[in-house]
Amino acid sequence: MCGIVSLYLKNPDWQNRLGELFEPMLISMTDRGPDSAGFAIYGDAVTDGQCKLTIRGEQDTDWQALAETLKKSFSVDWFNNANVGVFKCSTDQKTATAAVAKAAPELTVLSSGQSIEILKEIGLPENIAQHFKLSGMKGSHIIGHTRMATESAVTTLGSHPFSTGSDLCLVHNGSLSNHNSLRRDLIREGIVFHTENDSEVAAGYLNWRLNCGDTLEQALESALKALDGFYTFAIGTANGFAVLRDPISCKPAVLAETDDYVAMASEYQALRTLPNIEKAKLWEPEPAKIYVWQQSQAAFH
Repeated sequence: MCGIVSLYLKNPDWQNRLGELFEPMLISMTDRGPDSAGFAIYGDAVTDGQCKLTIRGEQDTDWQALAETLKKSFSVDWFNNANVGVFKCSTDQKTATAAVAKAAPELTVLSSGQSIEILKEIGLPENIAQHFKLSGMKGSHIIGHTRMATESAVTTLGSHPFSTGSDLCLVHNGSLSNHNSLRRDLIREGIVFHTENDSEVAAGYLNWRLNCGDTLEQALESALKALDGFYTFAIGTANGFAVLRDPISCKPAVLAETDDYVAMASEYQALRTLPNIEKAKLWEPEPAKIYVWQQSQAAFH
């Protein structure tokens, strides 16, 4: 059992309140996931030709030293949030990621793109929120997860969200029965895994399909055929987010939409602190239907 929460702001005037609105949603899912928690927040985007990396280190990581090393190859603007560094680099993601791996192989790149920042740790959701000062964060949308480990170790790398490519991430509630065989197939396709987590296989599958040229909707359509098991997915993109449940849909999910936001959660209690929730359109997402919200437009297939 795990908890998923997502909040997409249709009203740009609310972007300064994204963390404030989202923090109680994440904490309300503690009973569904006390082992670890994390979120992917979108905002503070860099311009074309630049990339942004989210890098996990330790509390005593010398971020200034890393920046000085990287500046020998390209310009860097950076800041750190607790034990995570956010580096904005005047080069492409592949070059920047390789440079970090060479300069500081002990560090882990959690996400890359132009907008996304992934932050996650082991511990109670309330502690994770305080650790990263979630309530003060700004942005356009955010995808979160609380994990109760059932089939792999409790580790930071095993926590959600998982990166699925540039500015993409996935969180998952459920279990996949064919993740071992699918993992072997994806490894042959060049996908690299860092954990034994079945959710990482789902993320790897989407990454592979997107690398093959699929759109996000096409990749999710393909996932309905390739992934065997029970799941509710929330997928973050640079411009919005998507929701997908398996054809049986035994894992809970609820959506809420107003003129100001779209919110998704595993349970309604995560939505009850949102403004005007009593006036929101509420519904349970249908089985095997892809819901996508991007740039104030909603669509489903």
